[in-house]
Amino acid sequence: MALPITAAGFSWTHTDRDAPAVGPLNLQIAAGEKVLLLGASGAGKSTFLHAVAGVLPEESGEATGELLVGGEKPDPRRGSTGLVLQDPDSQVIFSRVGDDVAFGMENLGLPAEVIEAQVPESLHALGLDLAPEHPSAALSGGQKQRLALAGIHAMAPEVIVLDEPTANIDPASATEVRDAVLTVQAETQATMLVVEHRVELWTEHVDRVIVLGSDGIVAQGPREHIFTDPDLTETLIGCGIWIPQDSPTPRRGGAAGIGGTSGRLGEVLLRTDRLSVARPRMATPAATGLDLSLSAGQALGIIGANGAGKSTTALTLAGLLPEFSGQVLAEAALREGAKRPRPFAWPSKQLAARIGMVFQEPAHQFLTSSVAAELELGPRLAGWSAAESQARVDELLAGLGLTGLAQAHPQSLSGGEKRRLSVAAMLAPRPRVLIVDEPTFGQDALTWAGLVEMFLDALDHGSAVVAVSHDLAFLEAIGADLLELGDRGHEERSDGNKSDSHVRAGERGE
Repeated sequence: MALPITAAGFSWTHTDRDAPAVGPLNLQIAAGEKVLLLGASGAGKSTFLHAVAGVLPEESGEATGELLVGGEKPDPRRGSTGLVLQDPDSQVIFSRVGDDVAFGMENLGLPAEVIEAQVPESLHALGLDLAPEHPSAALSGGQKQRLALAGIHAMAPEVIVLDEPTANIDPASATEVRDAVLTVQAETQATMLVVEHRVELWTEHVDRVIVLGSDGIVAQGPREHIFTDPDLTETLIGCGIWIPQDSPTPRRGGAAGIGGTSGRLGEVLLRTDRLSVARPRMATPAATGLDLSLSAGQALGIIGANGAGKSTTALTLAGLLPEFSGQVLAEAALREGAKRPRPFAWPSKQLAARIGMVFQEPAHQFLTSSVAAELELGPRLAGWSAAESQARVDELLAGLGLTGLAQAHPQSLSGGEKRRLSVAAMLAPRPRVLIVDEPTFGQDALTWAGLVEMFLDALDHGSAVVAVSHDLAFLEAIGADLLELGDRGHEERSDGNKSDSHVRAGERGE
């Protein structure tokens, strides 16, 4: 049975902040209603979802007002609410996928025979045609997101709360995942609250759209009203909402007008020789036959379906995973005195000074207690002067809309803010090679454009960029060549490189 959600003056404030992370909110969501929650990055969307699920830690902040789910304060122990988070890794509990799907049902006290029958059904419903014994560690980020959704599917909760459920899923599969969620909602008639920057994916399937701003709700109503009312145009643009293409409301933040950079490519920095990649302890490679050459000022986008080996390839190029076979080799311009040509063989100090890596899970790489200190760390370790470091920090804070959060703890940021900080921290010392995994997830249209400008600046300064991304508009905006991993067969590239994956030339270097 679906449950209603009611907020009366509800707000929540981090212990190290003066302004609320969300609210105050006054709203009523009817039992069984499907709601799309929109707003600028940092508007408090994820915080509100966590509050509805009852998982906001009391020691990390203070709530005011009242929030009720089914007439009671949210309590995760009741099992009435299923929550899917932005960070896939934070939701994987067990070493086998079947155990992960069964976890929620076990907490609800369902009979063992029911659980055993439901596990493969839920895995299949989310496109994970894997044995229950399949290791969770072998899943890609997108597959881990599907696994989390499979656990929700199995529980059939009364309230479904989804925080960017398709952020790490390839576009071709995003529709399938959305449809699986909608199937669960239709079967259970659960109340559904979803945060998603892929607006077009959900607008046809929700009853209401709610737009959050820094001071609470700035707009709400049926999608036809929200996206066609000319009086709301500037409000939506100011919140960085990605406007559906069939809407008369002007769009902002797309690739048009941002463009690539001009100029010749510099020297070759990194190349591969018949490279095959795999996660630790895996007997077969995730991607094979990669012969690549990466030059200063070049952007390379790695695309493909979830599980094609994109993140594994990125980690191997960054020198953080050993090659399954073949080699990753740094040329003289990147080695700069390092004795060995393979980045994986370099000590961590040599590696960090030459290749910056932004992981798919941004919170895993923060090292300091404030946003400003996180941005200053790289330049300081690289030997920049105090004045140079401070100027770079100020530039990055302004470019990413984080100036007001300079003294905030990185772990208190929203998911989108954490992603921007993790990217900026790696960009700060201007490494020769920057490798990023899903750099634009969780971004509104305005912060997305800020990230694009930052990557273009890095390319203009001679850095090479490798980006794993499902965001083809971002890759187009930075003029990236595309390396498509998957079963496309062996092809000869126009530049003489060979790969078992499909390669398409982009704007840069043509």
